[in-house]
Amino acid sequence: MKLSPGTPPEGTVRDWLTHRADLGGVAVVFPETGSQIKWAELRDEAFAFARLLTRKGVRKGESIAIVAPNSREGIVALYGTLVGGFRTTMINLAAGRDAIAFALSHCEARFAFVHADCRETFDAANETGIEIIETGPSGKVELHELHPNDHALLMYTSGTTGRPKGVLHSHSSLLAGGWTTAIAHELNEADRGFCVLPVYHINGLCVTVMGSLVSGGSLAMVSRFSASRFWEQAGKCKVTWFSAVPTIISHLLHGDAEPDAQTRAHLRFGRSASSALAIETQSAFEARFGVPLVETMGLTETAAQILSNPLPPGTRKIGSPGIQFGCEVEIQDDRGNRVATDTEGEIVIRGPNVMEGYLKNPEATAECFRNGWLRSGDLARMDGEGYVFVTGRLKELIIKGGENIAPREIDEALYAHPDVIEAAAFARKSDRYGETVEAAVRLKQDCATKPGDLMDLCTQKLGRFKAPDRIHVMDELPKGPSGKIQRLKLADILGP
Repeated sequence: MKLSPGTPPEGTVRDWLTHRADLGGVAVVFPETGSQIKWAELRDEAFAFARLLTRKGVRKGESIAIVAPNSREGIVALYGTLVGGFRTTMINLAAGRDAIAFALSHCEARFAFVHADCRETFDAANETGIEIIETGPSGKVELHELHPNDHALLMYTSGTTGRPKGVLHSHSSLLAGGWTTAIAHELNEADRGFCVLPVYHINGLCVTVMGSLVSGGSLAMVSRFSASRFWEQAGKCKVTWFSAVPTIISHLLHGDAEPDAQTRAHLRFGRSASSALAIETQSAFEARFGVPLVETMGLTETAAQILSNPLPPGTRKIGSPGIQFGCEVEIQDDRGNRVATDTEGEIVIRGPNVMEGYLKNPEATAECFRNGWLRSGDLARMDGEGYVFVTGRLKELIIKGGENIAPREIDEALYAHPDVIEAAAFARKSDRYGETVEAAVRLKQDCATKPGDLMDLCTQKLGRFKAPDRIHVMDELPKGPSGKIQRLKLADILGP
């Protein structure tokens, strides 16, 4: 089984895990515990877990809830449900009790794997009496027959604008999600990724876990990101690349820790996804650490990556998440017509990594697709070389006095200040303008910067009309499981 830049992986996760185990080598190392698991061990333990579930009478395609942080136990349970032919249902531990309870009920799981550290969280949300799987001898039992188009993954969106939606992926689209990463970043058996994002998020699962499965490389996995230990852990494990989000990159940039020469020598690149990376943050990170950052873009509905900048020495356009890899990406108007070069429209996607739809939600599924294209809800323009430049989200646009203002413009202006660690602009309802602009920021500890200083900076860069009328300083901005700032929650959190 080999990867081709032009052909998505064939087969199932079961096929690929068996293939990797036959080739040998280390699958995952865990720097927090100093332990590791080889591909052959991972196969054996995953198959044993799959047989245990099958012996319990779990039906093919039935949801199995996985309630676990990044861990050896969690990765075995993940692969075990996949190779067993069940619908791996990743529970977002950062979602809050109500959202977790909804996911557990909505997915109709009868069984759950619950990590010891998550038992309290699970018990508080387990309103339907889901049985916890106790691992033990599995015995001999025939596994369900498995096909590429069978359900593999159910992952719930964060639900910032309503109830979470359950995104359905097949074995085929799940593997294609790892493939888009592997071909864009030229991953191979010699690479070791650094998994600091939770595997219950599509970035952690598809980019790092599936990316290493189809490329044949390995992972270093930590239970949670630590700015103070990141470079030490990366060096200890000899990682060659990492996947992060802008908030993590900003925290590293404003932290005291530095990679040593050997760590820099091993690192080929870092990648950023999940939300826009501020131009100033990217430039400052590369200047300080000497590690190139590749900005990318993906969605839960596309098994992560759809766009990526090429690796150096290819052309990286700062401020753009790059060009298409492994799928088709267009910019269309509100009637589904492709727009001209450098014209704003909505990003739409078509390809092997696109989801089947939303579980038990045909209305939302129908609304999300148009003429075979998945609608992203993101506004952007595409230049003559195929590079996409995101300008905002349809649901996040601030409409002040009839004028559209992209929150990202204000974010970029705020990130230009060296004391700003996190920033997000948002809309506030207004009788006079319909909506006005406000922003929230997290600042460096003990800095002297005041909201008025930042408002002056925004006025200088954007003009008075687009500049925030008010800037709130927060200890931390609300975030989803991947670290993406949830700007739509800010107005309610901060109050009038």
